[in-house]
Amino acid sequence: MSERPISRRTLLVGATWVATATAAPRYSAVAAPAERLQAPADRIPVAFILDDSATVIDFAGPWEVFQDAMVGSHPGFELFTVAPRKVIQTTGNSTPKETGMTLTVDHVFPDAPQPRIVVIGAQSGIEDPMKLDWIRRMAPRADVVMSVCTGAFVLASTGLIDGLSATTHHDFYDAFEKSFPKVKLLRGRRFVDNGKFVSAGGLTSGIDASLHIISRYFGDSSAKDTSLYMEHNSNEWRSGMRS
Repeated sequence: MSERPISRRTLLVGATWVATATAAPRYSAVAAPAERLQAPADRIPVAFILDDSATVIDFAGPWEVFQDAMVGSHPGFELFTVAPRKVIQTTGNSTPKETGMTLTVDHVFPDAPQPRIVVIGAQSGIEDPMKLDWIRRMAPRADVVMSVCTGAFVLASTGLIDGLSATTHHDFYDAFEKSFPKVKLLRGRRFVDNGKFVSAGGLTSGIDASLHIISRYFGDSSAKDTSLYMEHNSNEWRSGMRS
């Protein structure tokens, strides 16, 4: 097994949660619950939780999906960002600080509105009490709370998916199982849908999980149209699709 340098995700999940160097698996999706989500008359609010060291594609991929989804000639979703502070820095340059883009968010947790969808990508502050409390307070009135990549560590830290199935980036399967024994880890899955709680694997998996959520609101044709507009050559957002 070849040695692998410490990655930004290794740093994000902390010194006690160490990544294992494994080959990337083939992914499959887990069939979604049969029920459709009821779309409101207005745009569906989507909150993207950010923090320092946020992995860009984990939130930018789903952001693009929800941004591009149309209901007739109108956007179907209203997007906003929320974080512990107004300015955060993403991952980026390979420097000791791993600094990337500097972003000004829309809301800090105390003043963030109630969303219908919450998206949590890989980021620092996995056990931030303010962050975890906000997710717990928003979850009952949200339709979907979705993690991407090691954002699953944040979601699992809330205790909301105890007794449920989830997935995460393949480098962190063992660490996740060890840290959250009450959550059933499903390996080799593109995403896992428990109804309210959806977890995606690493990086681009968040795009397919987001398209899957669109299909639950507006049907497969809407998700397909969004995928085609994005030139995203994948059908893995379809319920039960196997790669």
